[in-house]
Amino acid sequence: MNLIDQPLGQLARTIPGATRIFHEYDLDFCCGGKHSLREAAAEKSLDPAAIEARLLAATDAGQERRDWGGASPSDLIDHILVRYHERHREQLPELIRLARKVEQVHAGHPDCPAGLAELLHGMQQELESHMQKEELVLFPLLARGHAAMAGGPIMVMRMEHDQHGDALRELLALTHDITLPRGACNTWRALYLGLAAFREDLMEHIHLENNILFEDASHAAEAKHA
Repeated sequence: MNLIDQPLGQLARTIPGATRIFHEYDLDFCCGGKHSLREAAAEKSLDPAAIEARLLAATDAGQERRDWGGASPSDLIDHILVRYHERHREQLPELIRLARKVEQVHAGHPDCPAGLAELLHGMQQELESHMQKEELVLFPLLARGHAAMAGGPIMVMRMEHDQHGDALRELLALTHDITLPRGACNTWRALYLGLAAFREDLMEHIHLENNILFEDASHAAEAKHA
């Protein structure tokens, strides 16, 4: 089975545990889901064969994971709303509070993530606007089976996902890849632990939409026009 030339998004969609492996290698399977494993590995000077071996082992192990690729649009939407939309609304206010405290207390530290609270506040506003558009416009269309009418909203959501990806890269730059300095205080530790969870959640969130929900809607719309 050749996985090296398959898109990351397709691998994330079909192999249980693939997203965890991609996180370990820092491969962008959500916004960069259309890039092949070979292309993504080359960009980071990684050995694609080693990553392929991990993916094949995960396939053989048959790790338990809900196959959202086989779910109905309404079931997947319900999962996204509860697991990710509600979660992001819980995560960001606390992350902003912690970031402000770290920036105030450790302003003179060379590794202080100056500007992080402002970045997170901007992400909170952008995500809230994005999620409301999905909740009020796009998701009701898809849940009712009107995929043919959803092309425009999906294109906008994909563009906004790319912007979220840019913000995550800025977050990594500010925090040295979410790496704690030696002797970091408990607040700083709590902040970076929360940032790592938020990043993983947001990437999984975008993956489920870009690579499954939106792809399935596009295929349904094409089938209707065929």
